[in-house]
Amino acid sequence: MDMIQTTYFDDQKPGTSGLRKKTKVFTKKNYLENYVQCLFNSIPELIGGTLVLGGDGRYFNKEAIQKIVGMASANGVSKVILGCDGLLSTPAVSCIIRKYKADAGIILSASHNPGGIEGDFGIKLNGSNGGPVSEQITNKIYEQTKLIKNYKIVQDVHINLNILGLFDFMGMTIEIIDSVNDYANLMNSIFDFNAIKSLFSTEFTFCFDGMNAVTGPYANEIFVNRLGAPATSIINSTPKEDFGGLHPDPNHRNAREIFSMMFDGDNVDFAACSDGDGDRSIVLGKKTFVSPSDSLALLTANATLIKKYKDGILGVARSVPTSKAVDLVAKKLNIKCYETPTGWKFFGNLIDNQLITFCGEESAGAGSSHIREKDGIWAVLMWLNIIAVTKLNIPQLINKHWKEFGRHYYSRHDYEEIEESKAIYIFRAIEEKLSTLRGFVFGDETVSSAEIFTYKDPVDKSISENQGIVIELEGSSRIVIRLSGTGTAGATLRIYFEKYVTPEENLYQDTQMVLSNLINIANEITQIKDVLGKDFRKVIS
Repeated sequence: MDMIQTTYFDDQKPGTSGLRKKTKVFTKKNYLENYVQCLFNSIPELIGGTLVLGGDGRYFNKEAIQKIVGMASANGVSKVILGCDGLLSTPAVSCIIRKYKADAGIILSASHNPGGIEGDFGIKLNGSNGGPVSEQITNKIYEQTKLIKNYKIVQDVHINLNILGLFDFMGMTIEIIDSVNDYANLMNSIFDFNAIKSLFSTEFTFCFDGMNAVTGPYANEIFVNRLGAPATSIINSTPKEDFGGLHPDPNHRNAREIFSMMFDGDNVDFAACSDGDGDRSIVLGKKTFVSPSDSLALLTANATLIKKYKDGILGVARSVPTSKAVDLVAKKLNIKCYETPTGWKFFGNLIDNQLITFCGEESAGAGSSHIREKDGIWAVLMWLNIIAVTKLNIPQLINKHWKEFGRHYYSRHDYEEIEESKAIYIFRAIEEKLSTLRGFVFGDETVSSAEIFTYKDPVDKSISENQGIVIELEGSSRIVIRLSGTGTAGATLRIYFEKYVTPEENLYQDTQMVLSNLINIANEITQIKDVLGKDFRKVIS
């Protein structure tokens, strides 16, 4: 059945494999359907092929699934694999695509953005390798959003999402699977579950906060049922359409419950939380926050302690805003470290061509070649397995790492929901200054280079331009400035600060104090306070 389009996607940007908007935008007549048709038009392999479909349980998740099932049938899809109750974490979708050799996956999530009718909704397309689709396909999607005139759908679909098994729907096969089991089995193949189980049998105390999002059921199955952690150690474990009013972004602003537990109390050795769709996580020790950049470096340094990686890893990659802490580890291990733009699809090419095993971003996402997405619970299990083997707690592991490699003091400042015109003005004004910044002296700091980051993919030789501004200063400090596309209101400008100190220097200073000169330099270069008129800044780490 063809329906005429009533909504266009003028703000859809080329190169993006998904769309995030306010929930009320997605619930408008024909909006979701129009965009999903653009996805189907861009993956011809789905005609007669297999589609994996699920989401993080936020508001509109179940309704969207029913609509997409109807569209899959009308578009000639042979089989749709659904998570029970419509739930699938982003890492689980990647796992299932790869296990069942599906042709694509649609993930219904706005990641770490808030949910509910007043919150956000999103949709993302993954390819047959389990990762975000390539830029070639995302550009096809972009072109489709400009051309689409109608969509195909079987109307009024009512699939019971809670009954496991195979079903026929107008000649198309629907398989509803346990949302957790395949992923949990994959984790068991990577890690030494017996070692972690033994750790949990000691006086070691543990807490995982599901933030009322999709990872709660995964945490209960893996940490409680398979590893023996007390059931009470999993909090906020029931997915809710509005995440219980929580903002499911794993940072100190939003995960206040476990931060208070770890910094104000003294009764838990290890705590972690994940985001809305389960692809990010943070870990905490007593009085200790592990920055995502440090986490990637430490996991890389200790990879051979893990069953799957006992023979070493091929290489590692990080996004350009992520600190260079992992670069030093890679140098010692004599493996290649790649610097990519922000976006997981850039890592997929490197993994598929066996150039890297580990990868990560400063925004609390890390992963490996086991799937093609970042993976929050995988990162938590990495830490637990390392603790189980070394018998060291998180503060001890961090201190040991810094004393060997030195410390990269690091922070990210976000300017959120600012006028897009002002954000672009700030960014363009900086670009115009780049040629004059080299050699410029700001107090005790001297700029050694200033450039717009351009990435040449080592596999397909594709070029990704305008991926942020990188300002290097003498003495291993740098500032990275980029516009982000993860928000749904206004624009977000992110500024990242990094200063390296050697193992012989003071490793235990206040981060914002150490970075204060760099922050002042960024204020001078961007003139951000003058342009915005007030301080929109939110310190993320």
